[in-house]
Amino acid sequence: MRCPFCGNVDTQVKDSRPAEDHVAIRRRRFCPACGGRFTTYERVQLRDLVVIKSSGKREDFDRDKLERSIRISMQKRPVDPERIDQMISGIVRRLESMGETDIQSTAIGEIVMEALARIDTVAYVRFASVYKNFQAADDFEDFVHELRPPIGKDD
Repeated sequence: MRCPFCGNVDTQVKDSRPAEDHVAIRRRRFCPACGGRFTTYERVQLRDLVVIKSSGKREDFDRDKLERSIRISMQKRPVDPERIDQMISGIVRRLESMGETDIQSTAIGEIVMEALARIDTVAYVRFASVYKNFQAADDFEDFVHELRPPIGKDD
């Protein structure tokens, strides 16, 4: 593994342990050339996924990009970081097990929204506001109105 600080390719693993509910290996590494320490994660990748954007553009699936967008929507929410890691791993496993290597970005967005809705409704609304491209306060109001159960007469 190349050192991110000096570029040395001869780094040493100092500690390995399971991470993210045993779906990844966390490795603490040391660079003898510069003394730098860093962490890497090793995960199983079942297949190379390609995301097909709404514009038709194709790009390689990037787990880090998915994780960043989810973590942004979860900022300052009372959700355990390990729970977020488990959710992200579950989403990636679900995408990999769909049987297709080409996945529409809309399908990924729907899967993420479904997962967020189960964990935190505020994060769900935050993600939806970007995913659905809300332009005005009315867009939020309409979306939140859909979340609330109708208040009506007793059956």
